[in-house]
Amino acid sequence: MSKKIADQLVDTILEAGIKRIYAVTGDSLNEVNDSVRKNGKLQWIHVRHEETGAFAAAAEAELNGIACCAGSSGPGHVHLINGLYEAHRTNVPVLAIASTCATDEFGMGFFQETNTTKLFADCSGYNEIATTPKQFPRMLQAALQHAYSKGEVAVLGLPGDLTKEEAEESSTATFLLKQQSVYRPADADIRILADKLNKASKITIYCGYGAGEAHDEVVKLAGLLKAPVAYSFRGKMGIQYDNPYEVGMTGLLGLPSAFYAMHHSELLLMLGTDFPYKQFMPDGLEIIQVDKRAERLGRKAKVSMGLAGNIKDTLEVLLPLIQEKADDSFLKKQLDKYQSVNKALNTYVEDKGREHAISPEYVAATINKKANDDAIFTVDTGMCCVWGARYLHATGKRALLGSFSHGSMANALPQAIGAALARPDQQVIALCGDGGLSMMMGDLATLVQYKLPVKVVVFNNRSLGMVRLEMQVAGLPDWQTDMYNPDFAKVAEAMGMKGYTIESPHKVEAVLQEAFDHEGPVLINVFTNPDSLAMPPKIEFEQMKGMATAMSKMMLNGDFEEVMDIIKSNYKNIKTIF
Repeated sequence: MSKKIADQLVDTILEAGIKRIYAVTGDSLNEVNDSVRKNGKLQWIHVRHEETGAFAAAAEAELNGIACCAGSSGPGHVHLINGLYEAHRTNVPVLAIASTCATDEFGMGFFQETNTTKLFADCSGYNEIATTPKQFPRMLQAALQHAYSKGEVAVLGLPGDLTKEEAEESSTATFLLKQQSVYRPADADIRILADKLNKASKITIYCGYGAGEAHDEVVKLAGLLKAPVAYSFRGKMGIQYDNPYEVGMTGLLGLPSAFYAMHHSELLLMLGTDFPYKQFMPDGLEIIQVDKRAERLGRKAKVSMGLAGNIKDTLEVLLPLIQEKADDSFLKKQLDKYQSVNKALNTYVEDKGREHAISPEYVAATINKKANDDAIFTVDTGMCCVWGARYLHATGKRALLGSFSHGSMANALPQAIGAALARPDQQVIALCGDGGLSMMMGDLATLVQYKLPVKVVVFNNRSLGMVRLEMQVAGLPDWQTDMYNPDFAKVAEAMGMKGYTIESPHKVEAVLQEAFDHEGPVLINVFTNPDSLAMPPKIEFEQMKGMATAMSKMMLNGDFEEVMDIIKSNYKNIKTIF
């Protein structure tokens, strides 16, 4: 029996290491669906929304190396885009199959017709459409090669009529050619870097996700330089653990200790980070950046020297050139600052909150305590990111996934689906906001359908918490941020999974333990304090003025009780500011 193009697709992506396709079948995608069925080795994950499929594929690619999602003509393409933006900006290799209408209908305004090369242009590195059996295998190999080698999204348009055609043998390579290369700066540049580091007396190392591969080398370098180590949110799990020099995160969700260390240095060494917020970067000192993506050097900070290379490869050559410093006074001062900040953060954990207003910090700290040493956490964008950033801790085995570059709501549940399929032997815990979960709630059914034992913790503060804070800081009374929520536990039960509701802080530990011990998927609906705020490490006068203005407007409108609740809930922030 002759092989169809759809069969050729399935065989090729299986050989590339792809284990499943996240998709909603239909129309132009049906032949691919049938080829997956007949093959029996590739799994078809029927998500409820293509956006979920793209987010899940991005999570699996980050954890396992490469993944695939698909969307059928028109709406299926559009639904993929948000998750593909996440994958592309996070630099994880995802192959997206965009099946389209028949080739003879191109340009005719056919039902559900979209121009895939235009539609996906901004969220992909490779973006082509195959129209002949000779093109297809060459384009498929090129798409896989691009995604894997460059860590980007590759979109392959696939007309429905082409999937039925008889496959032709490729005239070029027929499978993904995987490779690993040593990639580091030239010896002369590394010697210049070593000289600068040896001469400077106050150095801070700032690490991103790209430095996680070089944890041991970073710690060794910090020990020689007597340098504190700060990190980005995405870099936390790779750098924080077994690191006696770490001083926490900086940035919008970070801590004053990391901000302070970076701003009191004379030299800042940035390793594997494309930190987004320039206002948190120090001025008036030398900044050196090392990153494997040379195009990113200098785009977020006033870098005086930029070096392209993998962090591990670079540090392995740099370390023998570094002279150990004797003076550790700068390091000790930063570690003392970090200790005091951690003590202040713990006051939020000790103050557990009250009925229907449980401290979200206490919930996050309890999740951290109860979770397995190799747990995979996913966090929704917004306040869940804040609590995860500050209270979830690395062990060297844990992983943390979020929408750290694209900043999408509703990412935690879809990413948890991908994580659970990618790593079935590890515990997966999703920290969901009530706003985020409400967007993609239908895919709770996907957890049940595929028996994925994800633990979904809903931080139910009955509001769009981060937006509310942003409005108040801007001097605006929050408006249209309140959420009407269903009983999330009952929704979960209606989906066929276990559901819990926690209304009292005294029940948090026991219920979380019971939920985590449950073998199947679980949703835990926690009524958290809507007035808990997250103060950034750098407080501007205009932000303080804006907050005061917002509070004044709310009082003039008669919202005295709400203003007092906000003040009472956040008096502890004073400890972390000074």
